[in-house]
Amino acid sequence: MEVTLLSIFSAIIILIAIYSMVKVLIIAKKRSEITTVQYKTYVTITIASGLVIATVLPFAYNKLMEIILFH
Repeated sequence: MEVTLLSIFSAIIILIAIYSMVKVLIIAKKRSEITTVQYKTYVTITIASGLVIATVLPFAYNKLMEIILFH
């Protein structure tokens, strides 16, 4: 139960961070501070890394809870 809630709230925070990063990249693209290729690359990297982190976190939290509770 605790791990599930912790994972959900962490995923929400990660999604907010991804959304904010994409907004920053859109602003940079509109100001011509980055090229279209850079924009696509950075957005892809941001989304992919966020998804990887959000996917791995529940397992890490579960392992951490096991270590704390059963050690």
